[in-house]
Amino acid sequence: MDSHTVFTQSISLKELGIENAKVRYQLSADELHAITLQLGQGVENSTGALAINTGEFTGRSPQDRFIVKDSITEDQVWWGNVNIPFDPTAFEKLYNKVTQFLSNKEVFVRDSYVCSDANYRLNVRVVTETAWSNLFCYNMFLRPEESELANFTPEWTVVCAPSFMADPAVDGTRQSNFAILDFTKKIALIGGTGYTGEMKKGIFSALNFILPVFKNTLPMHCSANVGEAGDTAIFFGLSGTGKTTLSADPARKLIGDDEHGWTAENTVFNFEGGCYAKVINLTEENEPDIFRAIKKGALLENVVFKPGTNEVDYDDVSITQNTRVSYPITHIDNIQPGSIGHNPKNIFFLTADSFGILPPISKLTPGQAAYHFISGYTAKVAGTEAGVTEPQPNFSACFGAPFMPLHPTRYAEMLTKKMKDADVKVWLINTGWTGGAYGTGTRMKLKYTRAMITAALNGELDNVEFKNHAVFGIAKPQSCPNVPAEILNPRNTWEDKDLYDKKAIELAQKFKANFAKFEEFANAEILAGAPITE
Repeated sequence: MDSHTVFTQSISLKELGIENAKVRYQLSADELHAITLQLGQGVENSTGALAINTGEFTGRSPQDRFIVKDSITEDQVWWGNVNIPFDPTAFEKLYNKVTQFLSNKEVFVRDSYVCSDANYRLNVRVVTETAWSNLFCYNMFLRPEESELANFTPEWTVVCAPSFMADPAVDGTRQSNFAILDFTKKIALIGGTGYTGEMKKGIFSALNFILPVFKNTLPMHCSANVGEAGDTAIFFGLSGTGKTTLSADPARKLIGDDEHGWTAENTVFNFEGGCYAKVINLTEENEPDIFRAIKKGALLENVVFKPGTNEVDYDDVSITQNTRVSYPITHIDNIQPGSIGHNPKNIFFLTADSFGILPPISKLTPGQAAYHFISGYTAKVAGTEAGVTEPQPNFSACFGAPFMPLHPTRYAEMLTKKMKDADVKVWLINTGWTGGAYGTGTRMKLKYTRAMITAALNGELDNVEFKNHAVFGIAKPQSCPNVPAEILNPRNTWEDKDLYDKKAIELAQKFKANFAKFEEFANAEILAGAPITE
């Protein structure tokens, strides 16, 4: 009798309302991989990884993410177009429909947990309709020892049924897909979408409520690493700004690449047990850690193979630009044991400013740090739409607005207090354009960005001269080891200095227009961090 047959006999889903299911409990990554191949739901690529298609949805669907409005959430959640309320009675009915749908079927169940710090651990049971969804959770959540399973009590449950379609007219959803959090029942309910990131971000969203409200811990959408001296660095940034790339530093150990908590004890811990990386245009030269992690056990999503082979063409975006891979963090060599760091000393806010205005590195005051944290700025390059010739600003509060149930200023005030208490330096890093906007200037060289971050981490900028930016007020170092001095002042890199001044004011006005919705909640220190547009 093999081990998972023993597990099958020992677990029942009756209390979840799932009856007479064939429960495949705690299958190994190899077993889930094999079942997916047997069912024709995926293929193996040339490096041994499993490649699947997530179906209609190849990314999250923010307009179909809901939070049940009840006694726990009613007065705490920042309701609006990010956190959309859902009726408790409607949730109950929809949940019962989904569990009936999964009854009498084969389902895959995994007991796992999130939060690598034992003081904050949250046990999660995952029930999925497909084997590959379960493999994703094996990769992304933390994996308990076999000895821990006998007395495992889940605190939260994820139920994921991609082929269940809601009826909006009856079920209260917007369309047939949905991702709903219920903080009273402690359930993340997902249906109508096979995109695996909905499970990861559902639990992340739950932690973004639980940790600050009940555990006095700041949840962060960031990567983090640790230096030889034991100092921790935190990297905030939206997609495409370099969060994963820049935290993968050969001289430092990776804590994690996406979701962390900063505790009252001044430790930083990873929420997850794996990485979920974009693979668009992936090369071994630029992203060696990610490239080499794509082997047996990894799960590729929505990639395309080169004709007649099972070799991935990472440049092919015919299915989606959001091609992805998940893998256990153990697929990376240089990791921090236990995924916990102490003594945070530097925070980096990463932005790919395609307007070419912000300095490549600048130092922020606590007020400026809070202002830029709430703003969560980056800029997308000019798109392919007719008439779109200018970069588009993209503001996402706390560098993760879609996953933040509380008002952004709640997180910003926690961050400001922690920065002051721990005497942390905060840096704004522009990984975007220099010498002009996108189309005129050039992208900042990765080697220079790495050199600036290394200098900040090593204390080599502590005694250099700084000058404040005329519009944004942020402090620019006038010299930096291994970086040409002329690129440190962005105005100097523009041929037309008057045009730079004009565009700097325009960008500052965009910041202020975006911040208007937060002003009434922000304190004086945060408001003083705003740019000067007069």
